[in-house]
Amino acid sequence: MSSLDRVRAVADAVLYEGYLLYPYRATSRKNQVRWQFGVLGPPGAAEAGVGEEAGMSVQCLLTGVSGGAGEPSLTVHLRFLQLQTRTVERYDGQGGFASVDELAVGGERWLSWDEAVEQEVVNHCSADELSRGAAREVIIDGHEDLEELTAGPPRGELVGRIVRRRWPLHARVAATATEHDGFRRVEIRVDNVSPEPGAGPDSKAVAIRTSFIGTHLILEAHAARFVSVIDPPGAAAPAVRHCVQHRCWPVLAGERAETDADAGTSTVVLASPIILYDFPEVAEQSAGALFDSTEIDEILTLRVMTMTDEEKAEARATDSRAREIIDRCDQLSPSALQQLHGILRNPHATPPEVPWWDPAADEAVRPELDKVFIDGVPVCKGSLVRVHPSRRADAQDLFFADQLARVTAVLSDVDGRVHVALVLADDPAADLHDWYGRYWYFAPDELEPLARGGAEELPNDEREESRS
Repeated sequence: MSSLDRVRAVADAVLYEGYLLYPYRATSRKNQVRWQFGVLGPPGAAEAGVGEEAGMSVQCLLTGVSGGAGEPSLTVHLRFLQLQTRTVERYDGQGGFASVDELAVGGERWLSWDEAVEQEVVNHCSADELSRGAAREVIIDGHEDLEELTAGPPRGELVGRIVRRRWPLHARVAATATEHDGFRRVEIRVDNVSPEPGAGPDSKAVAIRTSFIGTHLILEAHAARFVSVIDPPGAAAPAVRHCVQHRCWPVLAGERAETDADAGTSTVVLASPIILYDFPEVAEQSAGALFDSTEIDEILTLRVMTMTDEEKAEARATDSRAREIIDRCDQLSPSALQQLHGILRNPHATPPEVPWWDPAADEAVRPELDKVFIDGVPVCKGSLVRVHPSRRADAQDLFFADQLARVTAVLSDVDGRVHVALVLADDPAADLHDWYGRYWYFAPDELEPLARGGAEELPNDEREESRS
């Protein structure tokens, strides 16, 4: 897979974010308010309250490539969805058709629905054009398509038809580059310049029909590299702070740099209406899109599996992409479903033979024997400490201030932090908590060790308290 193809896999998730949500049915209320991200409405739509703002822009930094040949240039991929209405019409038997919400033909259901068609427009801007300021017109034609619906044998009785319509779109893409602190700051602006929707009762419908939906950019640099705006190299940090983003956010994408000199840079940027991290990827465990870029595949897949046959039939009739989701979930094998359950990745170790949740996975970790040094004193299971809560926001911890406690275990988390498990020494239910494994957890710097040995080394009053 090429670097650009890898970026497109992520960009497709952005493109279809919110396109159709579980339970993937037209009658679901959440699917009657759609197109949540990256919508560029026609001029005046936002001011009139019938659509989204018309423009978006992104600024990012280019740095030269050592030994590179030629002047830096840019390829701009503008990607979006064009609305396509799907209207189901019933034949009246006299040469006319009437719009209906649903039509059943030959055992198959057809619903009126708003679909979308993918569009991608590619423009190249030379170094000279970027310096002078380049502008490109984007014109997408409208279209109408008719599909007859017949019942019975091939070329049977005409029952109705499906009318698919798209409306023309018009946008302007502008690209400029200016020198800034030894870097070249590039700005790409996209503006919808389609006709205004007007003020009629159908102005909201007109506005979305002439909107650019799920709009985002893939930028390719030639003879130059983009600098990360999230974690820029030190020399670029001041210049990055002057970059301004409007309704989209640039992240490095594609292949990571192969040398330390190019760390924090890439030849490809994805400018997304959803804020992502540098070098985003689609998890290899994901079997396919579910139209939620922050999705938990396993949960959504299991929810689809619980749908009734009638609900699945409606989802299939709602949208061809919903049909793909339902069919994929229905055909998912047990092993593929298990793969969605998650995976623990450790870049420094070979795959373990024992599951990570099994205590035998790391026999070097022995909470019941491990110890931590506090003020030079070893603290382990059975040690007595006095609690001084300081770093936690839980008000209940304050009730333990200056209380005497017995250590039950010393544990380490995956980030290397140490936690000390305790039960209160004067709690009548301490043995019960210990038996159930219900402890209070504190950091070592919140504890004061009372002695190097057992209770016999404590002052008399505290020795009696610990024995009570």
